[in-house]
Amino acid sequence: MGDRDTDDDEAAWPAQPAPTEPAGVRGLRWPRQWSGDLGWGLRRRVEPAPVTVEEIASRDIAEQEVLEEVISEIEHRSIVDGEYRFKAWRLAGLGLLIVLTLAVTLGRLLVGGPPSVAELRAQAGVDDWTELAIGVKDDQFGTAYRDPATGVWSGFDIDIAYMIAEDLGFRRDDVRFYGLESEDRARMQATEPGGDKRVPVQLVIASYSITPAREAMAGVTFSQGYLDTEQSVATLTEHAPVSALEDLAGKEVCTLSTATSQSALVNFKAVVVQKNRVRECFELLDAGEVEAVSTDAAILAGYKHRFPDKYAHWDLGLDATERWGVNVGENPALKTLVDLTLYRSYIDPQDGRWEEAWQDNFQVELKENGTTPIAIAEQPRVERPDVRQLPWENLLG
Repeated sequence: MGDRDTDDDEAAWPAQPAPTEPAGVRGLRWPRQWSGDLGWGLRRRVEPAPVTVEEIASRDIAEQEVLEEVISEIEHRSIVDGEYRFKAWRLAGLGLLIVLTLAVTLGRLLVGGPPSVAELRAQAGVDDWTELAIGVKDDQFGTAYRDPATGVWSGFDIDIAYMIAEDLGFRRDDVRFYGLESEDRARMQATEPGGDKRVPVQLVIASYSITPAREAMAGVTFSQGYLDTEQSVATLTEHAPVSALEDLAGKEVCTLSTATSQSALVNFKAVVVQKNRVRECFELLDAGEVEAVSTDAAILAGYKHRFPDKYAHWDLGLDATERWGVNVGENPALKTLVDLTLYRSYIDPQDGRWEEAWQDNFQVELKENGTTPIAIAEQPRVERPDVRQLPWENLLG
């Protein structure tokens, strides 16, 4: 056998068809491993396995749980976000309120508002006074009395005067008391002890009842009240009991000039005799020239206490209250300063000066006066005066 002819060999093998490209991809370069007999290279579609009812139910439950968890998370975040926003707004509102309060307070302190204590003192002239002149009664035991032998002043009004003077910055040695008559209380004029010289005073603390008629008078400016009492009657011990003003109808009764007791006596047909000093009324009573003396119970109680066997003190059962106040004249700034002292005494539980004055002067008179009221044993209510308080000040002292 020899070599096989090449042409013969090619004729012996069957002809192979030329590779063809899929339609639409003609001219593209295919990977080297691609050949026409490999086909399109598509994955064979495998039919899914049939799903059971249990699997469907389990899948639905899982999806529902996921959905509920998502909804719960959304609701929780909404609540948290809402609370956060509410707290944020509340804090913002609180901050705004604090800023506005500080602005208003600072404005009142620096720009406007009521006067401060220092400004009131300057307006009243207190800082220019070397002494404090006070007009008082001088013949009322337990209220305001000057002992002619020693020159010592004592009584409830005297203690109240010292309390006010202390807060105004005056020592006891700087206080000057001057006796005055009832008609001079509005004039702010007193008399030197043992003489006839008239003396102007800065304050009048002289059992002076506050009334609308007096407040309308020129030269009268009352502080707030410092004592509540009532009208009563004193007679000699042998006199028949007096339970009402009707028992004195047609009888002579002595009272103080310009006193509030006068109108009640006139209304009940008593014959009124007026004197400028209560001592003068008791002198008439001792002489038998009048049947009785009628004025405030706090004044008559002192005479009953001093002369228990000589005088009888009768309660009239009247509803009207006699409230005593301090007359500062035409000095409104001084009125505010006096009110500030009374307010401190009223509101501060550590300030017992008013209570001490009551106990030292009226409490000791209760036994001799029996069931007849003297005065209410509590300081009258005092409204806070309109005074600007600086941050470093304490109005209560």
